Amino acid sequence: MGVSIILPMMGGLGLFLYGMKVMGDSIERAAGAKLRNILETLTRTRVQGMFIGLIFTAVIQSSSACTVMIVSFVNSGLMTLYQAAGPVLGANIGTTVTSQLVSFNLSKAAPVFLLGGALCTMFSKNAMVKKIAEIVTGFGVLFLGLSQMSSAMSSLKDVKAVTDILMSLQNPVLGIVVGAVLTSLIQSSSVTVSILLLMANQDLIGLDICMYIILGCNIGACMPALLAGLAGTRDAKRASLIHLIFNIIGTIIVFFILLFAEPVILSFLHTISGDNPGRIIANAHTTFKIFQVIVLLPFTKQIVDMTYMIVPRSGDAKEKVGYRTQYELQYIGSNVIFSPATAVVDAIKELDRMANLASENLNRAMNALITLDEEEIAKVYEVEKNIDFLNHSITNYLVKINQVNLPVDDLRQIGALFHVVNDIERIGDHAENVADMARERIEKNASFTLVAQKEMGELLDMVNMIVHYSIEMFSKDDDKHMKDIITLEDRIDRKERELQNAHVARLERNECTPEAGMIYSDIISGLERVADHATNIAFAIKDSERENTPVRQASAKA
Repeated sequence: MGVSIILPMMGGLGLFLYGMKVMGDSIERAAGAKLRNILETLTRTRVQGMFIGLIFTAVIQSSSACTVMIVSFVNSGLMTLYQAAGPVLGANIGTTVTSQLVSFNLSKAAPVFLLGGALCTMFSKNAMVKKIAEIVTGFGVLFLGLSQMSSAMSSLKDVKAVTDILMSLQNPVLGIVVGAVLTSLIQSSSVTVSILLLMANQDLIGLDICMYIILGCNIGACMPALLAGLAGTRDAKRASLIHLIFNIIGTIIVFFILLFAEPVILSFLHTISGDNPGRIIANAHTTFKIFQVIVLLPFTKQIVDMTYMIVPRSGDAKEKVGYRTQYELQYIGSNVIFSPATAVVDAIKELDRMANLASENLNRAMNALITLDEEEIAKVYEVEKNIDFLNHSITNYLVKINQVNLPVDDLRQIGALFHVVNDIERIGDHAENVADMARERIEKNASFTLVAQKEMGELLDMVNMIVHYSIEMFSKDDDKHMKDIITLEDRIDRKERELQNAHVARLERNECTPEAGMIYSDIISGLERVADHATNIAFAIKDSERENTPVRQASAKA
């Protein structure tokens, strides 16, 4: 087997993989956010989730992308394990669409797809047309690669050593191992089955052993999700195991059926496919997957329960209360799952965590201002270091993902998220300022009147409410408190002016010392600015969707 055969095969495989990636990434960029929202919300029942997973995978042409996204959702807490089971099973059927397309031998149309896609990309000014053109171009590259691989494989028939090895492959267990290993290396069952389909079309391999290699492909396809789960939470690990357990059990069931009824199954496949070996392979792939899902869908609860046996519940409590290194990212970064389709979702979860830390620290600082508790003051400074760490880490992450092939709707949000990081960090700074003033009170022995303490408490309650509503509106994209936030912002502005005027009156009546008065005035101003930053956070993404400035005018006060 010479270079004249190996190089065209390698080049064809490269084109096929590249075309598949371009097509999948382009579809994900064009509709990824919408598909992700559907996947996230429409998975309440097992059957519903299964169909959503099927459709999602069929559209983006990658069960790996779908299952990694599901694992990422579970990791972020957006989906429960029982919700994840349905889409995982559906993804197993959706992945067979690629082999079905390949089996129809559309290679002759590849130049048409390439030319049409290139012309639209070069000359069209319509953004949607350009997105569709990228998908069409990827489709053309994919089939161009298939055509080149097919031509190279036709020459393999003349190489006796190769045909002898392939035709001697008769052991069913060995066939499963070969399929699993190849798919684990390529990380795509669609690619492995497509190559198998081309080989069968060239009579390089027997149809009987192909059935077993397909079963092995199903197990090897679990590798991307397993790798993603390793970096995630315990539930993320369990979500990846759902995929593996389903495919192992499904493979065992079909394996024994094939052992005892292989002639009947091949006869059935010939009946629905004709004498076209490629169609037989594609239909076998689809039939096996549908059969496995029908058999195992009623047992999804038991499959999920099995994952708890492999990854015990004993460590869940520690994970939930956050037994982690103090300055460690929880939802993003090098030690957790990264998926372009959920990168922005994960960033928002990390921002939500950072915002809650800043809010809690502000209340800790206000409490220390009154109690003058040295330990609480020290805790404020320690938490502020953590908030600064999150500020730099999340900013760096946003810079990185801004250069990745993200869904279009997600890209529009990146600018807003940069501003949200800044606003949360400023709330953290205000907490630190309050701690500084608590120390100043201790040094100067300054005391507040009961009226002043009551006024600060009232304003803090209002600020806590607007911060809570704003974080919820931002992190959950929920508009139910939008009017409350706008009303509260106005009330806080008025309240701040009223309190400042009342404070001046107390100073004039000598009811307050100048030292305490300066601290009081700074606290009231700082709380009003916290409310402004909270309002910025609430409306950041809404403003970016309207293509306005993500940061509202209030931030100028900061």
